[in-house]
Amino acid sequence: MAIKSILVSQPKPEGDKSPYYDLADKYKIKIDFRPFIKVEGIDAKEFRTQKVNMAEHTAVILTSKIAADHFFRIAEETRFEVPESMKYFCISEAVAKYLQKFIAYRKRKIFHGTQTIEQLADVMKKHKQEKYLLPCTDILRDSIPETLIDQKFNFTKAVLYRTVAADLSDLEDVYYDVLVFFSPGGIESLFKNFPDFKQNTTAIAAFGATTASAVLRNKLRLDVSAPHPKAPSMVGAIELFIKEQLKK
Repeated sequence: MAIKSILVSQPKPEGDKSPYYDLADKYKIKIDFRPFIKVEGIDAKEFRTQKVNMAEHTAVILTSKIAADHFFRIAEETRFEVPESMKYFCISEAVAKYLQKFIAYRKRKIFHGTQTIEQLADVMKKHKQEKYLLPCTDILRDSIPETLIDQKFNFTKAVLYRTVAADLSDLEDVYYDVLVFFSPGGIESLFKNFPDFKQNTTAIAAFGATTASAVLRNKLRLDVSAPHPKAPSMVGAIELFIKEQLKK
């Protein structure tokens, strides 16, 4: 089967450069982008039911830009003035630099890992005395709190936002040769929007082990998985799949 159309369940890349665009040009494929999930912040009233005292904490663990957005949002809504002494431990340099949107970057104590919670935990080991706040979503990956518990950090989890299904009703009569997913939430959204979805000849691509598990758990056929040794990126895995299909 020749692949002619792909739907990527993520926002459209910013700018004109993306490996997806290169893939589309190379194989003359239509690639569309559409987030299957969206993030909604919880309000101050719901936050207070968690009985989390932000003032008790001396450091914040930020695993994404979204986590940073909602930490400062809920601080403002609850009239909590974030002290200048607050330390920030960010999952990556990109998240650390994003803090310039909210604070005077050079005057604060900001630390970052290189992309994983394990790497960030290594940075945090030098700051074991801190009481950490972990702003997160309602479907936080288990590896994050598990790593913090294993390393015996003193931390409090605060759910500040939730992931919900986006409205995809306008796609009801639209067909794609490949659907690309990056989280179990994307699979859940697919069935919430289209309870009678039948895969038939549609290929499904999944990034990461938890997403792949969600595909199989919902009795779907997993045609493309990434990362793997021959293709560390989703684009690379899709290209390998396209090449295989062209041979048939």
